[in-house]
Amino acid sequence: MHFRTFRAFFFTAVAAFAAHIAPAQPTLLLRVDDVGMNHAVNMAMREVAEAGLPFSTSVMFACPWHEEAVAILRQHPQASVGVHLTLNSEWKGYRWGPVAGRSRVPSLVDQTGHFHPSVKGFLTSGFDLGEVEIELDAQVERALASGLKIDYVDYHMGTAVSTPALRAIVEKLARKHGLGISMYFNENRRTLFDIPPERKLSELLDVVEKMDPKRPNLVVLHLAKPFPEMQALVDMNTPIMTGAQGESLVATHRVAELAAVLSPEFRAKVGSRVRLGTYRGLIAETGLDRMAAPR
Repeated sequence: MHFRTFRAFFFTAVAAFAAHIAPAQPTLLLRVDDVGMNHAVNMAMREVAEAGLPFSTSVMFACPWHEEAVAILRQHPQASVGVHLTLNSEWKGYRWGPVAGRSRVPSLVDQTGHFHPSVKGFLTSGFDLGEVEIELDAQVERALASGLKIDYVDYHMGTAVSTPALRAIVEKLARKHGLGISMYFNENRRTLFDIPPERKLSELLDVVEKMDPKRPNLVVLHLAKPFPEMQALVDMNTPIMTGAQGESLVATHRVAELAAVLSPEFRAKVGSRVRLGTYRGLIAETGLDRMAAPR
């Protein structure tokens, strides 16, 4: 063998061996939830997209601002889009109802014609499983009709998977439409939702420090810009979203999460040590046939 040929072969073999024995970079998935809920949330999602961060985003196609979210995401096709299946409407004074129409799914709405504010309220409402399937399918169909590439589904407030029968409907719809399901890929999940605003950045940095190298690591984010419609929202379920004087802290929490994920500290911490991934990439690598319900 010629020396140059041997040398090229040698270094190629060494590089291949080093790549084989080197520890794989842990994968971090950023999932931006509640997109389409209002303008403030949509603008925060757009800021993440424009920052160039790989991310997944779960759109609430039952909400009034979903069309703006679709327009933004058309400009950022690198984002992995999911349907944030919703059976709840939890804000005081700002409510929404079923995509399928109230007359088709009457068991899913309260006396005002909107989704129930809480998981408990829904579960004790006497809902009809057939109507749940009609409504969730209508949300997925609306998403697909938007022209966006839809990769996965997940579930607002966990309601759509809160009983085995409900979970079965979500799984059935995912199979029907060829979609992944968030938390069905053995994800190591963390959220900043219940972390005090002043600690959200340190918590996010801690996530990067303690990622599981053998599993996808998921951080669920709830982001917003400090716009008036966000500052006026009152969460009817979560006490930590209300201050000691009765003031809403919803905007404060979500603005702090946006600042954390866009911070120089987070970008520096991620650096070359972490692979930022998306559900689109995860599904391509793993395959839908490998999905399994979380324990």
